[in-house]
Amino acid sequence: MNVLIVGAGGREHALAWKCSKSAKISSLFVTPGNGGIAKIAECLGITDIDEIVKLAVDNKIDLAIIGQEDYLVKGLTELLEVKGISVFGPGKFASQLEGSKVFAKEFMQKHKIPSASYEVFNDPKKASKHLKAQQPPYVIKASGLAAGKGVILVDDFEQAEKAIERIMVDKCFGEAGEQVVIEEFLKGEEASWFVITDGENFHCAPSLQDHKRQLDLDQGPNTGGMGCYSPAPVVTKAVQEKIIREIVEPTLEGMKKEGHPYKGVLYIGLMIDQQQPKVIEYNIRFGDPECQPLMMLLDSDLLEIALAATEKRLDKISIDWKQKSAVSLILASGGYPHSYQKGHVIQGLEEIIEGDDLMVFHAGTKKDQNRFMTSGGRVLGVTCLADDLPSAIEKVYETAKYVHWPQMQYRRDIGLKGLKRMSGSRSENLVTILMGSASDAPVAKKATQILKQFNISFKVYVSSAHRTPERTRNLIQQTEKDGCEVYIAIAGMAAHLPGVIASETQKPVIGIPVDSMLGGQDALYAIVQMPPGIPVATVGINRGENAALLATQILALKYPAIAAYHQEYRLQMEQKVITSQAGIVDA
Repeated sequence: MNVLIVGAGGREHALAWKCSKSAKISSLFVTPGNGGIAKIAECLGITDIDEIVKLAVDNKIDLAIIGQEDYLVKGLTELLEVKGISVFGPGKFASQLEGSKVFAKEFMQKHKIPSASYEVFNDPKKASKHLKAQQPPYVIKASGLAAGKGVILVDDFEQAEKAIERIMVDKCFGEAGEQVVIEEFLKGEEASWFVITDGENFHCAPSLQDHKRQLDLDQGPNTGGMGCYSPAPVVTKAVQEKIIREIVEPTLEGMKKEGHPYKGVLYIGLMIDQQQPKVIEYNIRFGDPECQPLMMLLDSDLLEIALAATEKRLDKISIDWKQKSAVSLILASGGYPHSYQKGHVIQGLEEIIEGDDLMVFHAGTKKDQNRFMTSGGRVLGVTCLADDLPSAIEKVYETAKYVHWPQMQYRRDIGLKGLKRMSGSRSENLVTILMGSASDAPVAKKATQILKQFNISFKVYVSSAHRTPERTRNLIQQTEKDGCEVYIAIAGMAAHLPGVIASETQKPVIGIPVDSMLGGQDALYAIVQMPPGIPVATVGINRGENAALLATQILALKYPAIAAYHQEYRLQMEQKVITSQAGIVDA
C-alpha cells in the first residue's frame, strides 16, 4: 500500500513512525515533512494543495492521512477522493468544527453539547464594550485557524482590550481574527479526548492532558502545546461515561443530522470541574503533541484503523492500547511562542537510543549534511513509554538532558497534575506532630499549613517528655499502628521530647527548637546533641514550615503524589523570586 501523510510537525513524524511499522506499507511519503521524518519516509516538500493532489495521483497513493488542519479546512479530502484516493480525515463542511469557532459554538448550542456560554463579534468596539460587562478572567478566541495560538486568557481588562485590538485590528492571526468569540471562563482541569470514527461507528483513545501555557505551573502565553501525558487521572471512569454520552455521541449524531457524517479523528478539548466535562474546543485531527504518546500507546496497526474508517467498517475491527503510560516533552526554541531564532545546531541526538518505548519526534527541524538544525518554534518532542506515569516522566526528563542548542526551553512540570492525583494507599496519619505544650501551637500551625497544602494527612498532640512520659510513649505506639511515617517534635529549653520519640521509634524524627528562655539556642543545642543511636534531624528555631518540608521530602521518596506537590512548591518559590527581581529591575 502506498501511503501519503500530509503535514510537517511532530504529529506527522509520529504518524509516519507508526505507519512504517505496518505490514501493509509499500511506500511512505510525507509532504512537506521535516528533517526527522526524512529518516523513515520520502519527504516531498510540497505545500500547494493542487500539487499535493497531483503528486498523490502520480505516486499511486492508496491512502492519505491528513495531519495538518488547514488542508482539511481547504477541502483536500474531497479533492483526493475525487481522484479515487481514500482519505483518513473529515470533509470540508465537517472541518468547520475547528476552522470556525463560531460554527463550533453554534453547533454545540444547537445539539445541546455542554460548553461555555459565548458571544460573537465582528466589530472590535462592540467586543470591547461587551468585555466591560464581564468579570475576569477573560477568554478571547480568534474564530479561524491560528495554529493552536488563537486563544488569549487574561485577568486584566486593559490586557483584554489589547487582545481584541491585536486580533481584530492588527490581525496578528491574519484572517482568523475577522471574528472573535468571547466566552465564559470555565474553571477546572483540562483534558484531551480523541475519537476515531467512520461516521457511524467510533472508538475512543486513552485520555490525555496537554500543557498549553509556555511556562511552568501554567504561566505565560498559550502555545501549541509544551507537553502531554496519557492516561490522565482527571478523566475517571464516571467522567469517561459522561464524555461519551453527553459529548461524543451528540457530536457525531449532530454531524449526521447536518448531512455530513464525520470521518477520521476528532479531538475534543475538555474542561472538567467536579466530574462534569464541558467542551472547550474541537480539533479535526490528531493533536500535537498528543499524537506522539498516543502512537506509542497504540497496540494495533494504524493503517488498518485508517482504512476501516474510510470504508465504514470500524465496527468490524478492534483497536488495542497498551496498558502503560506515555509522556511527551516539547523542546522549544527560546522566545517561542513569539519571535525566535532558527538555524541552531541541535547537539546530543546521536547519544539517544530510540526504540518502541523512546522516540524523539521532530517538529521544527531540517537536516544540513549530517546535522539537524532548528527550523521552528517547537523543535522536538521527547516521548517515552513506561509501566507507570512516574517512570515515564523520569525517563523523558533524563532523555531530554542529552539534547541542547542555544536558548532551548522546556517546561519542568509535565505530568505533575497527574502525579498529584496518584494518592495510592495512604494512612490517615502520615505525619504526627507532638508539642511539648499548648504554647507551641503557633509553630505547629506553620507545619500544618504546609502539610495541608501538600495534601498530607497528619495529627497533632500535646505531650511532655518530662510531665507525661507514659502518654508520650503510648502516643508513639498508637500512631505507629495508625500508619505514621514521620514524627515532628516541637520543644523548648532542654528539648528532650525529640530524643524521647527517637528512642521509641525507628521512623524519622524531626525536632523543632522553639524560642524560650535563651532565645531558643538552648533547645537547638539540646536537639543536635542527641547521643549516638538516637538520630534526630533539626531545623531552625520556630521553623515549623521547614520541618514540614523536610517531612515532605522524606515521604516523597515513597509517594509520587507528594513528590509532585513538593516540586510544584519549589517551582512556585522560584517564580516568586523571579517576579520580585523583575519588579526591582522595572522600578
